[in-house]
Amino acid sequence: MSASTGRVTVVGLGPGDPSQVTSATFEAIERIAIRRLRTDRHPSAHLVHQATSYDELYESASNFDEVYDDIAHRLIADAAEYGEVLYAVPGSPLVLERTVSILRADPTIECITLPAISFLDAVWARLGIDPVELGVRLIDGHRFATEAAGHVGPMLVAHVHADWVLSAIKLAVDPGPDEFATDTLDATPVVVLHAIGTADEEIIETTWSEMDRVCAPDHLTSLWIPRMGVPVASGYQRFHDLARTLRERCPWDIEQTHTTLIPHLVEEAYEVVEAIDHLNPEDPSTDDELIAELGDLLYQIEFHATIAEQEGRFTMADVTSAIHDKLVRRHPHVFGSVEVADAAEVTRNWERIKAAERSTAERRPSVLDGVPDALPALAHSATVQRKAAKVGFDWPDVAGALAKVAEETSEVVDARASGDERSVRAEIGDLLFAVVNVARHLGVEPETALRSATDRFRQRFAEVERMAAERSLDLDDLDIDALDALWDEAKALLADRER
Repeated sequence: MSASTGRVTVVGLGPGDPSQVTSATFEAIERIAIRRLRTDRHPSAHLVHQATSYDELYESASNFDEVYDDIAHRLIADAAEYGEVLYAVPGSPLVLERTVSILRADPTIECITLPAISFLDAVWARLGIDPVELGVRLIDGHRFATEAAGHVGPMLVAHVHADWVLSAIKLAVDPGPDEFATDTLDATPVVVLHAIGTADEEIIETTWSEMDRVCAPDHLTSLWIPRMGVPVASGYQRFHDLARTLRERCPWDIEQTHTTLIPHLVEEAYEVVEAIDHLNPEDPSTDDELIAELGDLLYQIEFHATIAEQEGRFTMADVTSAIHDKLVRRHPHVFGSVEVADAAEVTRNWERIKAAERSTAERRPSVLDGVPDALPALAHSATVQRKAAKVGFDWPDVAGALAKVAEETSEVVDARASGDERSVRAEIGDLLFAVVNVARHLGVEPETALRSATDRFRQRFAEVERMAAERSLDLDDLDIDALDALWDEAKALLADRER
C-alpha cells in the first residue's frame, strides 16, 4: 500500500436536529479549515460554516454512482492539496454512504470517520422496534430491485427522495397473473417516514398502491415495509424455486449433470436463433415464439446453476453478480469517465480491458486461444478470423478476400482433376474459409447468411415439388434443363408473392 498523501475526516450531521450532532463533530468542524458538504439540503448543514457543497453535481451527472465517484475524486484531490479536509454527510458516515466507501478503499489517502447518530436510530425509536430482533434488512431505494430480491420483509428503504424512486420500487414487485396476489400486494401496509428526528417529522401509514401519492418525498424520506404478500422479483423467484423443485423431485432432472445437459443447451440456443429469424416487426404475435424459446434457454442456465448450488460450488446469484461486474468493468464509457466515438472503439476498449483482466500467469500464448472448439464450423472460422484481424493479420479491404475466393475456387478445380480425395477435402475447406472471410469484411454473419440461403432453397424446392405434382411430373424422370426451368419458375413465383 502506498503512503497516504492527505486525510479526509468524515463527520455525520445526524438525522436533522442540530442537538443530535456530537461534540466530536463540532470539534472537527472548528479544527479543520477546508470544509466540504455532500449536500446543504439538510437541516444541520448550516453548522458546517464556510463549506463548499457538492449539490451542483446532482444536477449535472447522469446517475448517482457518477456523483459519488466525482465527489470522492474531488475530496482525494483536496486532501492531497491541503493535507486535511473535512467532509460532512447527512446522518452517519457509515450508513448508506457510497462516497465514504470509495474514500476508505482508496490507498492514497487516510480516511477518518467519526461516529454519529444516523437516521436509523430515530426511525427505530419512532417505529418502536428492535431491528436486530426483527431481522430488518436495510435497502437503498435506487437498488431496490436487486438488493431486495427474494425478500418479503421487514425492510427499511432509504434514499427514497423522489416520486420516481417510489414508482420504481412499486414496479419492481410483480405478483404475476394471480389476481388475489395482486390485490394482496396493493393492500400491503407500508409507512412513509419523512424528516424523522426533525420539527417537520411525518409518519404516514398507507398502502403499497398509494405510497407514491401520499407526500412529496425528498432526501429525508424513507419507506418502512413490515411484510409483503409476495417477494420482490417474485416472478424470477418462482422460476428459481421451480428449477430447484424439479431437480429434487423429477427423476429425469435428478440424473442430469453439466455434461449431459450440453446437447440441450446447444439445441435451445439454436431454437432461439430460429425464433429471431421468424420475427416480424409488423406482427407482435411472432414475439410469442421468441418468448418461449428464450424461456427454454434461460431454464438451461438456471438448471446448471441449480446443479452447482446443490454441489456447494456456486449459485445463480454468483452468475448474475459476475456478469454484472464484468459488464460494468468493460463499459467504462457508461460507468466511468472514458469517452468513445463509435461502436468500433467500444469493441477495441472491450478487448483491451479483457486482456488486462488476465494475469500474466493466465495470459494465453496465442490470440487465437480461447475460441471455443464447440462452436459450429462457420461461427468458429469467423471468430478465429476476427481474433487474427485484431492484431493486423487481415486483408485491408474486401477486394483481397474476394480474390482469395477466386484463387481457392481454382484450387478446388485442380484438386478435383488430380483425383486426390484428401486434397479435394482440404481445398473445399479453404474455399469455405475464404467465403467466411468475405462475409466478415462485408459485415455479414456467415451462419445466419447460410441459414437464410438454406431456407430460401427449401421454399423454392417445395414450390418445385408442388408444381411438378400439379402437372403430374416425376422429378426423377426430368432432365437438368426441365428441372432448371421449374426452379426458375418457382423462384419467380415466390419473388412475386414477396412483393
